[in-house]
Amino acid sequence: MAGLALEGPNPDVDVLDGINGLAKDAPHWVNKAMEYVGEYGIIAGLAVLCLIAWWGARRRSDAPAAVAGLVWAPLAAGIALLANIPIRAFVERPRPFKDHAGLDVLIQGKSDYSFVSDHATLTMAVGVGLFIASRKYGLIGIALALAEGFCRVYMGVHYPTDVVGGFALGTAVALLLAPLAQALLVPLMTAVGRSPVGGIAWLVRTPGGPVAQAGARRDARSGRDGEGAEGADGGRRAAGVPGGHDDDRARGRQRGRARDKDLAA
Repeated sequence: MAGLALEGPNPDVDVLDGINGLAKDAPHWVNKAMEYVGEYGIIAGLAVLCLIAWWGARRRSDAPAAVAGLVWAPLAAGIALLANIPIRAFVERPRPFKDHAGLDVLIQGKSDYSFVSDHATLTMAVGVGLFIASRKYGLIGIALALAEGFCRVYMGVHYPTDVVGGFALGTAVALLLAPLAQALLVPLMTAVGRSPVGGIAWLVRTPGGPVAQAGARRDARSGRDGEGAEGADGGRRAAGVPGGHDDDRARGRQRGRARDKDLAA
């Protein structure tokens, strides 16, 4: 295909010129920061967000289902990227800087096709996958994906419709395949949490698993130690063995009676 070419006024190109025009007027350090953020930074931020979400999810009562949802987020991104390979080959849309002179291209060497954007696809798939598992972290992930789309147009390497197409592809894969993914991943995460290998079981705190059992044993020991101390103290008091505040009061009374006898004598 020629690549989504339109006759006459082209809103796609107009939006591209408007957003990329910001790069022409921005200081050099701003453009360098946008280059790094748009190429690597947001993806790294999403990876950190997934780790933070997993750290909390592994301790929940429904840990296998919660962790399975978080595992699905990067898997959905990988599947969406694979699905984009034939789409790009079919559409064959050149990068915008090849057809439109005057763009301020912040990243050189992009020679593959433009539609749809891999970065937009990946980040939105992760964001939507996170949203399925956790609304709070998912909203942050989707916001990062939207920022990624803006960066790709700002850098002059994608049309706005490339970004929108990537958002649609990432969202479709993450949502449509989520039920199947959960059906497969929840039993797998349950098995991981119950694994006899402690290092693996630590990834998912499954009820009945070794990690949960170890925590229960610690709680039980703490309870027994506390009860034992209270019981021993109570036994000493019952037997008249010195110990605690009661013994101090008893000794005080004895000393008082001894002083009274001395005064009487």
